[in-house]
Amino acid sequence: MVSKWIVGSAWPYVNSVPHLGNLIGSILSADVFVRYVRLRGDEVVFVSGSDEHGTPIEVEALKKGIEPKKMTDEVHEYVSKLFKEWRISFDNYTRTESPIHKKFVRDLLLKVYRNKYIFTQKDIVPYCPKDGIFLPDRFIEGTCPYCGYTQARGDQCDNCGRLLHPAELINPRCVLCGSKPVFKETIHWFLDLPKLQDKILEWVKSNEILPDNVKNFTLSWIGEGLKPRSVTRDNKWGIPAPFPGAEDKTIYVWFDALLGYISATKEYFENKEEAGKWLNYWKDPSTRVVFFIGKDNIPFHSVIFPALEIASGEDYVLPWTIAATEYLLYEGQKFSKSRGIGIWIDEALEIMEPDYWRFALIRLRPEQRDANFSWKEFYRIINRELCDDIGNLIHRILSFIYKRYGGIVPSKGELDDVDKELVEKIKNTVDDVDREFEGVRLRIALEKILSLAWAGNQYLNTKAPWDKIKSKPEDAATTMWIGINLVYALTVLLAPIIPGKAEEIWSLLNINEPLWKQGRLWSIKELPISPGHKIKKPYPVFPKLPKEFTDPEYMRKIIEDAREKAYAKRPSVLK
Repeated sequence: MVSKWIVGSAWPYVNSVPHLGNLIGSILSADVFVRYVRLRGDEVVFVSGSDEHGTPIEVEALKKGIEPKKMTDEVHEYVSKLFKEWRISFDNYTRTESPIHKKFVRDLLLKVYRNKYIFTQKDIVPYCPKDGIFLPDRFIEGTCPYCGYTQARGDQCDNCGRLLHPAELINPRCVLCGSKPVFKETIHWFLDLPKLQDKILEWVKSNEILPDNVKNFTLSWIGEGLKPRSVTRDNKWGIPAPFPGAEDKTIYVWFDALLGYISATKEYFENKEEAGKWLNYWKDPSTRVVFFIGKDNIPFHSVIFPALEIASGEDYVLPWTIAATEYLLYEGQKFSKSRGIGIWIDEALEIMEPDYWRFALIRLRPEQRDANFSWKEFYRIINRELCDDIGNLIHRILSFIYKRYGGIVPSKGELDDVDKELVEKIKNTVDDVDREFEGVRLRIALEKILSLAWAGNQYLNTKAPWDKIKSKPEDAATTMWIGINLVYALTVLLAPIIPGKAEEIWSLLNINEPLWKQGRLWSIKELPISPGHKIKKPYPVFPKLPKEFTDPEYMRKIIEDAREKAYAKRPSVLK
């Protein structure tokens, strides 16, 4: 049965270029999952977009002497181009400045208001007298009243994960100038989360697919009692609030961007001139909605988004699961733009082509705990696992067939126990990988694929067709028939992770059908490459990294050069 999916990756905030941690936390993970779902034969719409509203961008644009939209126009264009270079296969990568999105947000929030889930009340808002602006949540820092973390933000503590109000911070300070803010009284519009608490709790408890880190955090947070959450802000750069009397307010950027998952789907089908079809996804109870996010965004996706859906009264389908990664560290440290720690996605592309990065990042994906990126481990993953265990295996099989059989797949003979064992391994791996992808365990799915490659190498060494071709030619021919179907299996299974390299291998296999044919995954079990099929002349698809990649001084120069080249290509608003 064909399933329907809506897959959304967290919307990047376009005040900078995403780094590798951002990429694996949401967009790359989502892309690998989506590509797999397509190969499986399901219907999927993959959406995201540039999150471009809020005071941080307004202030940054002010510093540069330009309008906020000029800044976000340029960054959106640049980041969109980078995602294409990373081979991210969005159906719709849009932006919060999209007219369709802005109208959808206003319309939905007005429904929530009319359903009596939004109310007004006085609020105490931080104001920086030195800079002369109200401080949005992320422009005020202080000590978390719950865990004592000294760099908690006005909306959330990154250490303990709790959502905060700026007035709760101990020793608050403006992040722009470091001065102590004053708190001014103003009127804001609030989402009545306490009124929605029971329904959200029921959804969380009944959802057996939510991973433990999402479920446990959400239950803990709800268990303390949900508090009303301000929907409006006093800044100018954003979507105008639709509520009566709120003409001088804008929508809080988090409510704005969260609703983008729905509006981007709507926009996708409207662009295809299938205006009503988005409702076939968002109002079909069987649709599986999956969000790919970093763990710091859990409460917004597991509480705020479902609350908005429920409060709207529109019966939009609730999330099927929320895949929240832990943090990716860089050489044991947190990524930091100001301290120059980490690699940003445009810099990475100056160092090497995207498929090597994609493979290594999925291999390191922090699914259950924080993971560490190191150049030493990156070198090992690429050279040993991708180039040796997978690439060399594929090249050995293709080269043997091309040299010894003139590129024609030989006829198979009787299968012995060793042959049957590998055939069974190929078929079982399809089911194993499907199970792990279904559970959004991408790193473990890649381990299953590697396990098949390791079994393939052991099989070749055991069968030794280079010896058998003279003494037992029928056995050698059988080995190569199974071998070419092993190459087919690895190519299809790896395609979501390394789509560019998979296309290269697919071309060498000379199969007169597109790799991305819907349902391609299941054809692996049929061992579909028959005797008599002709392949193309092979070449090494996976060249190794030089040994210098393990030399810190060499890598320092490589990174400096990549950083300089990437910086030169960035739009002026990011310089």
